[in-house]
Amino acid sequence: MPSDALRSAARLSVAPMMEWTDRHCRVFHRQLSREALLYTEMVTAPALVRGGALHLLDHDAAEHPLALQLGGSDPEELAEAARLGEEAGYDEINLNCGCPSDRVQSGTFGAVLMRDPALVARGVAAMRRAVSVPVTVKCRIGVDDQEPAEVLPAFLEAVAEAGATRLIVHARKAWLQGLSPKENRDIPPLDYELVMEMKRRFPELHLSINGGITSLEQARGFLEAGLDGVMVGRAAYHQPWDVLAGADAEIYGADRAPVAPEEAARGMLDYIDAHVASGGKVHQVTRHMLGLFAGRPGARIWRRVLSENATKPGMDSGLVLRALDEMTAARAAA
Repeated sequence: MPSDALRSAARLSVAPMMEWTDRHCRVFHRQLSREALLYTEMVTAPALVRGGALHLLDHDAAEHPLALQLGGSDPEELAEAARLGEEAGYDEINLNCGCPSDRVQSGTFGAVLMRDPALVARGVAAMRRAVSVPVTVKCRIGVDDQEPAEVLPAFLEAVAEAGATRLIVHARKAWLQGLSPKENRDIPPLDYELVMEMKRRFPELHLSINGGITSLEQARGFLEAGLDGVMVGRAAYHQPWDVLAGADAEIYGADRAPVAPEEAARGMLDYIDAHVASGGKVHQVTRHMLGLFAGRPGARIWRRVLSENATKPGMDSGLVLRALDEMTAARAAA
């Protein structure tokens, strides 16, 4: 994908989320927005390079524009993993410097890398030499007792000089000791103003903001305030229609009406049947579709029909049609 087109796509992106943004989730999200930039779950460089787990790079052509997020800290290993990602067809390679989980810390990657911007810079430089697609970084504003106003600009400067073309900043600290990964998504206070200050200080950098963003209206506000992109996490997963269906028109200016949630559900039928035919299970896809009607009449019935039946033997795309029918009947009877 041309770099200008990718920068445009990055105006709105869906955050990489472990256990959530797998390839089935991304195909579903693509039913709602043609334009938003999608990210994989974090894939560790050692798994690809040492473990040969190239199946972790599998994706559908429909998912593009699509970025691969890598976890790792060894520059040579990151470079080889990035090369494998480019060969697999990804439009961007992103380095995770924000995940606070214990597993990530023990592997010396994720948010712990905020303590070593020089190492991150070496990793970015190695990846830039290995691939022609953009190399980007997702980070926090700091970790533990670091002072974000001091460490964040130094970190951004180091990785930008190493060749990172875009940076996504989660506007919270990560507490590596004392808070769980879940608590790290909510408890540390958000500092949006610091991220805005970084854009003023580094006007040439393409900066996206992440953390606590729940609506397209909020996303538009950040873009209008001067940021280059907005990354939405849990809201895009739990209320996908609210966040993504209007994005093409409202964020990208496309002359395209939002797809109806029912149409988005039907858009998954052929994909589900192909997945089942290849040996997959219906629930592996439909679990990502449970929030499609969030906040709308019949949402509970939709969730119940899918949740209670998707793991039963013999299920195929007919389950989605059944859920739609039962929801529609309940609406008519209300």
